[in-house]
Amino acid sequence: MKRREFITLLGGATVAWPLAARAQQGERVRRIGVLMNLAADDPEAPGRVAAFAQGLGELGWTIGHNVRIDYRWAANDPDRGRRYAEELIALAPDVILVSGSAAVRPLLQGASRTSIVFVQVVDPVGLGLVASLARPGGNATGFMLFEYSLSVKWLELLKQLAPRVARAGVLRDSSSPGGIGQFAAIQAVAPSIAVELSPLDVRDAGEIERAIAAFARFANGGLIVTSSALAATHRKLIVALAARHRLPAVYSLRYYATSGGLISYGPDTTDPYRRAAGYIDRILKGEKPADLPVQAPTKYELVINLKTAKALGLEIPPALLARADEVIE
Repeated sequence: MKRREFITLLGGATVAWPLAARAQQGERVRRIGVLMNLAADDPEAPGRVAAFAQGLGELGWTIGHNVRIDYRWAANDPDRGRRYAEELIALAPDVILVSGSAAVRPLLQGASRTSIVFVQVVDPVGLGLVASLARPGGNATGFMLFEYSLSVKWLELLKQLAPRVARAGVLRDSSSPGGIGQFAAIQAVAPSIAVELSPLDVRDAGEIERAIAAFARFANGGLIVTSSALAATHRKLIVALAARHRLPAVYSLRYYATSGGLISYGPDTTDPYRRAAGYIDRILKGEKPADLPVQAPTKYELVINLKTAKALGLEIPPALLARADEVIE
């Protein structure tokens, strides 16, 4: 599917499929609501939608035949996310799939009887979304983005790539608890790697630009971009600023490296949508979210952008290149 066709299809926020043929067959049509934290025209959107549809299809669910999906796209806008959460709840779906930590809360607050499957959430226990990973206990379960301990790897990679780095600016969303947790994990190991950390707390594009520019005034610096919906929304800006200020930067997810970032290490962002289809299938067949354990990622990707490394005058260690899952030339 071409990107323009995809945007036209989903830009209206709802994917509605003809129901007449199904009504004639007498087969019950199940309804799934989907609240995405991306914009509908984000380059990542088609892959995630396709993975979810594929996962459902493998389990016998055909869009337009025995299942209907209503999409809403929050685009990292909390107000829009709350409004769309209310819209989806009003549609009375059998289950709701939601991506991102910020979007889960309004759904839980307004849909205590609706089953919810989340993806790309960091620390669901700490956020109060589930009672425990093994036994969620409520009406929500799903798939973690990663554990905070993964953040340590970003600092290690930064030092491997640029041994002269003595200062690391850690870009984080100041309104997100996940940003605090990721910084804490990095901070715990920074002294042993001889790197001084500077938290760069941001809430919008303007603050991102000012924070990176201020940090870059001093020598021997590098950048770590923690995972957040804010950073994902402004990833092109962040990558451009790192290049402008000649800062070696490590990112949490593959799409930063494919957008021109130096290196990324983190989970596959498409696979959870396919896996979520499995949980939704089980819920539609009668199982309860309370009994389905929250799952951790099964795939992690190391992606290196050699073009960016060359522009920064960095030579990637051969051992690191050999470990890469993808090398962008």
